[in-house]
Amino acid sequence: MSIEVKVPMLPESVADATVAKWYKKPGDTVKRDENLVDLETDKVMLEVPAPEDGILKEITKPEGSIVKADELLAILSKNGGGAQADEKTQPEPAKEAKPDSKKTAASEDLSPAVRRLVSEHNLSIADVKGSGKEGRIVKEDVLEHIKNKDEKKPQASAAMPLPTGDRPEKRVPMSRLRAKIAERLVEAQHTAAMLTTFNEINMQPVMEIRAKYKDQFEKTHKVRLGFMSFFVKAAVEALKRFPAVNASIDGQDIVYHGYYDIGIAVSSPRGLVVPVLRNVDMMSMAQIEATITDYANKAKEGKLTLEEMTGGTFTITNGGIFGSLMSTPIINPPQSGILGMHNIVQRPVVENEQIVIRPMMYVALSYDHRIIDGRESVSFLVTIKQLLEDPSRILLEL
Repeated sequence: MSIEVKVPMLPESVADATVAKWYKKPGDTVKRDENLVDLETDKVMLEVPAPEDGILKEITKPEGSIVKADELLAILSKNGGGAQADEKTQPEPAKEAKPDSKKTAASEDLSPAVRRLVSEHNLSIADVKGSGKEGRIVKEDVLEHIKNKDEKKPQASAAMPLPTGDRPEKRVPMSRLRAKIAERLVEAQHTAAMLTTFNEINMQPVMEIRAKYKDQFEKTHKVRLGFMSFFVKAAVEALKRFPAVNASIDGQDIVYHGYYDIGIAVSSPRGLVVPVLRNVDMMSMAQIEATITDYANKAKEGKLTLEEMTGGTFTITNGGIFGSLMSTPIINPPQSGILGMHNIVQRPVVENEQIVIRPMMYVALSYDHRIIDGRESVSFLVTIKQLLEDPSRILLEL
């Protein structure tokens, strides 16, 4: 009995997916609900589990294939045990004979770099062993062949020029997420009149609060007290005062959002993702910290859902965790603003006509000048500064 494994329904607005990784190969035994393959979209990674126990009989879509919803990915054979099951898994020797023909076809499909090397060194392609997919000859194979061939030659005299050495390259396709990030960044540069304004914040008041209450906070709420919750709370208050920063452009209209959905940029193995905190004005600092921690863990495991990364009226990104001193973040369309946090550095500053050392952070606001004026952008960032340098203002909404 054969069981078909098909592409599941894709999220709305996602037309297709790429087969990212197979975790089983033909002939392997699989268990019900065991993950067979990862499908990568430009937003999320989808897992496709085995619908039944059985044996993976055939993979119809290898890694790198572009697939759409309901397309056939693989065929399982029902694992009944005994001689019948063994017979179904034995056609492997016949498959082993195929690589030669595939290699011949693949060898004719050479990249420009391989063709150039073969021509320059007057090589016979039949003598080169391919290590690429299905026996395909890649540049490294030709370089290795040339190297081995040169080693068999008599040693060159001192008068001959020295070899320049290998100059290896590696060409890999962009991941779907990386390609989507690139597309949106270029879109932001082309469609928005983007400017950036800067300021600096004395982080000592916030750091003193953290030092005083972090242990009690963690004991009470089961989550660490970080800097991000302070910035999120300060950003919401500033957005209330300057609603244009929380707005977006739709055609010839400006849409003023009466809610505060803050995107938090999170690094993941696949690239930068921006999950969204919904209705942040109604969340406590503990809820903010817990949700951000949950998103960060999901990002590392590739478990973020499309719903968790959709929407958002404003974004905060923290390059400081990587050591960034100052940068100009790019807005996330159709949003009109993004706040960039940076590294905290001990610097001399003047307070009450005295030079003192304080933990200072540069902050940046990139904004769409089509709907946000310079006065609003500067005032927005000054509001963030005032709230964080006197955190009691956040509680009192002053």
